[in-house]
Amino acid sequence: MTARTEPAEAETEPPDATTRPALIRELLLVAGLFLVYKLGRQLATGHTGDAIHNAHRVWDLERTLHLPHENAVQSALLHGDTLVHIANTYYATVHFPATLAFLVWLYVKRPAHYIWARRVLAAVTTAALVLPFTFPLTPPRMLAGTGLEDTGRIFGPSVYGPPSSDHLSNQFAAMPSLHFGWALMVAVGLIVATRSRWRWLWLLHPLITLLVIVGTANHYWLDAIVAGAMLGIALAVIHPPRRTATTAGRDAGRRRVTPDTPVLVGAGR
Repeated sequence: MTARTEPAEAETEPPDATTRPALIRELLLVAGLFLVYKLGRQLATGHTGDAIHNAHRVWDLERTLHLPHENAVQSALLHGDTLVHIANTYYATVHFPATLAFLVWLYVKRPAHYIWARRVLAAVTTAALVLPFTFPLTPPRMLAGTGLEDTGRIFGPSVYGPPSSDHLSNQFAAMPSLHFGWALMVAVGLIVATRSRWRWLWLLHPLITLLVIVGTANHYWLDAIVAGAMLGIALAVIHPPRRTATTAGRDAGRRRVTPDTPVLVGAGR
């Protein structure tokens, strides 16, 4: 029986063997995704009457479905100026940077998962641009008779100006909520791409985002539900990369084998 030490080869393998896409091309693709998101919704303007009518329909449908009142979430935020200011800040500053940071991390650490996530986000964003043309929707903060306040305008910070002079966004494109859809994809992507026992905590991001978009009266519950459904369809069609035998072996090796563990060759012969 001969004893010798063999290195754990799985430890030397990169976390993701997929060739990383060209950086310049990816920068252009991601920048184009964000640009389409902004400009596409801006093009679907001029349907104010339809947007208000649809808002009443959504509000009534939510009551028929016995969904919680958006007022309950906003009332919780309005218990103190600090909490509502934090919610407005979260709405205004987290959406784009968090999604961009997510894509950058995947690009550097998990190239295969980056390609998958970028395709899913592109599919959801493209599909979401259709609804403002076919179903323009006034956000609850602009709908009379709901009892909801425009917390961004009252307490700040606000990302929107008066609709008549706001040439940077379409405020009548509340459905679906890409704030929620993108946040949910960030959580799903990080849960799929990592193996930490704490990775499920990433679900706090879409949960907080949901409470923020509803509590600040920027979206209805149904806006988030539709965004989640669209993401679910995209995930069903665009599958994440499979774990390779090397990756599985590396994970198992980290639990059971170290480079100094002796491997007995010929044992039992």
